Amino acid sequence: MKIETLRVRNFKALQDVELENIPAFCVFVGRNGSGKTTLFRVFAFLKNCLEHNVRAALNSEGGRNGFKEVVTRGHETESIEIEIQFKMEITGRFRLVTYSLEIGLEDGYPIVERESLRYKRGRHGAPFRFLDFKRGEGYAITNEEDFSKPDEELEREYQKLNSPETLAIKGLGQFERFKAAQAFRALLEDWHISDFHINDARGVKDDEDAVHLSNTGDNLPSFARYLFERHPEEFKKVEQKMKERVPGVNSIEVRVTEDGRLLLRYQDGAFKDPFIDKNVSDGTVKMFAYLLLLHDPKPHPVLCIEEPENQLYPELMTLLAEEFQQYSKRGGQVLVSTHSPQFLNYVPLGSLFHIDKKDGKSSIVPVTQDPLVSEMVNSGDKPGVLWEQGFFNGFSERVNAQ
Repeated sequence: MKIETLRVRNFKALQDVELENIPAFCVFVGRNGSGKTTLFRVFAFLKNCLEHNVRAALNSEGGRNGFKEVVTRGHETESIEIEIQFKMEITGRFRLVTYSLEIGLEDGYPIVERESLRYKRGRHGAPFRFLDFKRGEGYAITNEEDFSKPDEELEREYQKLNSPETLAIKGLGQFERFKAAQAFRALLEDWHISDFHINDARGVKDDEDAVHLSNTGDNLPSFARYLFERHPEEFKKVEQKMKERVPGVNSIEVRVTEDGRLLLRYQDGAFKDPFIDKNVSDGTVKMFAYLLLLHDPKPHPVLCIEEPENQLYPELMTLLAEEFQQYSKRGGQVLVSTHSPQFLNYVPLGSLFHIDKKDGKSSIVPVTQDPLVSEMVNSGDKPGVLWEQGFFNGFSERVNAQ
């Protein structure tokens, strides 16, 4: 399953943004404050809407004022709209499915104005709505995979949600008979939106089952142990890459303490005894966490990583760019924001998007649309070098002048 298109209206600085033909490995570059973080917050916002409801998700983004702080300034009377198109396999064919969400206010409270899932059943005609809810009421199709029947004969199951603040896919996505809703709910639930905190990742941890690394990295020892015991070949790959690229790391072990808790110990070839993670650099811990994440035997459908270069040696960015690309080839879509020239140097031109902000509103454009940067990269220049030397300045003006 892969996201093909993202359209956002009235979400903070993203007043009207549309990304098309999103590659499996997608990198966003732009100045501080241009909107990179806001773009990634869209994915976190959708996940929060599913896990809780739209009011809780809005409060998470904008505090007590919720909707008024999230909606684009000057557009407070309009709705927040998010639309995602993704490909999923239905009856042996990959079909383009569109999920649309519109959030507005009613008597001062946020509600789901409309929520729908649609895709084409045949080669011709308009996409058919398999889920369509307005203000907490609507229907979902129960036999959507019965392609022997015309649209008008499909069976609609009408539902009324407990609250107009709740997403329909939250409840309906639990049932197998609603195929598209179930698939999109699973996609949202399994997004990994990295919010890695070094201090959370360090130290002795309670032993727990961890089949994935958490967003904050607070279960790093548990996930390392899971990989070491259940997928030792992947753990060995991570350990080898750490030995080759990170100075002073000879081996890594997960140790169970006497009281049944976990800690990570790093062996330096210059010392006889290994030392625990509080005595190694932030960059070492973070790189180990990234490599574990990228060697997860069951890749997340979407990874969102913001500025991975923070706390890492510049020399490691080459390895990280290569690892992200390999991950995307294994089936997980990777979205990264960065300022790192070293990282950008190893990003294909078709994977690069430029974010700019003017008059408080962000725009996102594929770098391939800029004639200057495209020509220079195609002539052999590295994107990171061009970024560092200021050739991305004036990007929007050059694109708009075409």
